[in-house]
Amino acid sequence: MTAPVTVYTTPICPYCSNAKQLLKSKGIEFKEIGMHDISSDERMELMKKTNNYRTVPQIFIGDTFVGGFDQLNQLNQSGKLDEMVNG
Repeated sequence: MTAPVTVYTTPICPYCSNAKQLLKSKGIEFKEIGMHDISSDERMELMKKTNNYRTVPQIFIGDTFVGGFDQLNQLNQSGKLDEMVNG
């Protein structure tokens, strides 16, 4: 069973585009949520889950906060991304 991947983004963020492209290139389905599409309460809850991480993208695999594009790319290069997504 694959873990759901969620990517919080903004429209003009190149790192968001890079993260989405990496996931697409690996055939990993993900849910994209625009930071401007969530309420201030939802943003506050997200900040709690990410330990006040303030940049985008904010990437989750299941309930695990991965970080941003750099961290996602490191997981991919080490082979751990597939393990996390595919269990």
